[in-house]
Amino acid sequence: MSNYQVHDKQFTPYLSAAVIDAEVSRLATELNRDYAGKNPLFIAILSGSFMFASDLFKKITIPAEICFIKLASYKGTRSTGNVITSIGLDEDVHERDVIILEDIIDTGRTLNAFLPQLEHQQPRSLKICALLHKPDCTVFHVPIDYLGFSIPDKFVLGYGLDYDGQGRNLPEIYQLV
Repeated sequence: MSNYQVHDKQFTPYLSAAVIDAEVSRLATELNRDYAGKNPLFIAILSGSFMFASDLFKKITIPAEICFIKLASYKGTRSTGNVITSIGLDEDVHERDVIILEDIIDTGRTLNAFLPQLEHQQPRSLKICALLHKPDCTVFHVPIDYLGFSIPDKFVLGYGLDYDGQGRNLPEIYQLV
């Protein structure tokens, strides 16, 4: 892995594809164990979680379903403070075991806005699985039940995460220099 340039920003290697894959495998093992005998519904938050959701779901060996919702609060490298829903949830979650898949949780604003909508539909259980968490940025506490990595408060790119639409296709994660 070498440095990566996007627009006016320089990024340095942070998590390799192999390290990410090992952690995704660990999370899948935990989910397979915890949801054995159930048929959970995974809800992947687009756009950033698409690579994580795909890789994780390929390792899920129990009966399960997946759907997608698009929520956003970022523009550039900063949160806008507003959560926008551009693709809504069209699955019935009533009495379902629901697992939200998130690429990164930093302030917690996005999930804080979305969770009450899901809870209103009375799922049997509601858990959060996140690849990344920036604990130093947390403003809205959301319970993370399955976590890949806690990371410092630095902007990250790759493995679905972008900077103004660029870099999502990278198989590894880079940090802003």
